[in-house]
Formats: sequence, C-alpha cells, structure tokens
Amino acid sequence: MIFKKLISFSATSLVLAAVSSLSMIILLSQHAVAANLTVNISDVEKGKGHLMIALYKSEEDYKSGKASFHTKVAALNGQETAVFENLPDGEYAIKMYQDENDNNKMDFNMMGIPKEGYGFSNNVGMFGAPKYTEAKFSVKESTAIEIDLF
Repeated sequence: MIFKKLISFSATSLVLAAVSSLSMIILLSQHAVAANLTVNISDVEKGKGHLMIALYKSEEDYKSGKASFHTKVAALNGQETAVFENLPDGEYAIKMYQDENDNNKMDFNMMGIPKEGYGFSNNVGMFGAPKYTEAKFSVKESTAIEIDLF
C-alpha cells in the first residue's frame, strides 16, 4: 500500500514538473519574438508606385540578397511607414527602393545610376551599396528607424 502511494506521488510530481517546464518554454519563446520594427521613410516620390523593403537578419543573407522579411508599401505620400511585427531581438539591415513604375525591379540609366529612389538602414550607401556592418542596427522590443531615400 505504501509502495502504491509512493509510485502515485512520483508520477504526479513528474507530470507537474513536465507541465511546469513546458509552460516556462512557451513563456520564454513568446518573449523572444516580441519586437516590432517601425521604418519611417522620407523623400518618397508621392503617388509613384510602391516601396519595396527587404529586411536581412544576417550578413550572409544581406550579401546574397536573400531577405529574411520583406514588405511592399504604396507610395501615396512624401513620407510612408512600414512595420515588421513579432521579430526576434537581434541585428538587422534594410535595403529598399521605390519601384515608381511598378515593374518589380530597380531601374538604372545608361551609366548604371539608379533612376528610382533607394535607401539603406542608417542612411548609408548614397554612392553605392554599403557593407552589412555599415547598415546593421539592433532591434529590441519596439524599435523605430528613419530612412531617407536618395
């Protein structure tokens, strides 16, 4: 009889420990994915196409052009805002351009100079694509950045 109670008590303790551990894992994972990034964009050509915004979470992705997250915002005003929700805290970089004619690519003139507005996080890269280390910024909790199109 005592042996049965001991086994019953051990099984109950084990179940409670497992439920407690799972609850803690869920709480911690929810905290890790709680950051929102607001990107305020200025110098937009009002009423021309869309802003194509790519967010990169690593230097490797940035170099390869493989965006971790992306969004498209109508260019209705001289200033626009894009929001990326539920991002893990960490370092990111942004590349963006205004696709004024909605042909889904950035247009260049015969000399290779962009014909459409473009920008990078930290407002670097006026005379060429910046390195990831120049464009990276930190996201923690709610973060807002400003990008001026060139």
